[in-house]
Amino acid sequence: MTEITIKYADFEGLREQAVALRREGLSRRQTRDRLHVHNNDILNRLLEGEPAPEWTKHPNAKDDLREKARELRRQGMTYDRIQVEPGCSKSSISLWVRDLPRPERKRTREEASAIARRGREVALRRRDEERQEAKKRAQSEIDPVSTNELFLLGVGLYWAEGSKSKPHRTQERVTFINSDPDMIKVFLAWLRLLGVSNDQLRFHVHIHETADATSAERFWADLVGPGAGRFGKTSIKRHNPRTNRKNTGEGYQGCLTIRVNQSAALYRRIEGWWCGIVGAAPSVD
Repeated sequence: MTEITIKYADFEGLREQAVALRREGLSRRQTRDRLHVHNNDILNRLLEGEPAPEWTKHPNAKDDLREKARELRRQGMTYDRIQVEPGCSKSSISLWVRDLPRPERKRTREEASAIARRGREVALRRRDEERQEAKKRAQSEIDPVSTNELFLLGVGLYWAEGSKSKPHRTQERVTFINSDPDMIKVFLAWLRLLGVSNDQLRFHVHIHETADATSAERFWADLVGPGAGRFGKTSIKRHNPRTNRKNTGEGYQGCLTIRVNQSAALYRRIEGWWCGIVGAAPSVD
């Protein structure tokens, strides 16, 4: 006999105890610990058919949607129609109504396609609303940033996106390039924290030839503000017609390069700060 068979030889007696504890209101974990049954298969068999106490059941935010979807299915609606009504995904609908009979199709292929398209639009709109809501909640979790937090954030930001000196190309100069205006704002705030003066800053716009370079220059100049530093000549990148570029349209403003003149000493400090962060990170509790 195996160890598990020997340990749980009196299975029926053990099951009676498990059922009694369950009916007293103990959770699965509490029942497991009380009986010292740490084998999930055995525990499942002991509790088979015995419902969980009400206090252990968590309300499901989609309960109302599930009931609505099932009711619509009973009325003979397809997945596409149900998706439009309560605004839930087809995968969820499939799980919720798969035990119900399939309705008879009474529409043309074109009508079905139109309904499916509306369903996709509803799903995409709902997904975007959820995304924006999650973004707002996360944004509210950030308290005002302290000086030390901005300092550490800037070091990590530079080491991720800034230029680095290589063994084959020694170039100790602080250079940062990015297309995200918010990244540029944070990086400039970090430079100000480090005491970098506006006279040390040089800006260059990099943009594809198919875009509006003049508009991009105005955009970045407005972003960094007057007196932040001088702008050099814009770099125009020739477009390869065989490349399917996605960074096009009105929102495309190219990239902005920020260079800090006479910054070899600052670059070495940044490299040292980053090494310090790498060394300290594993010891964080």
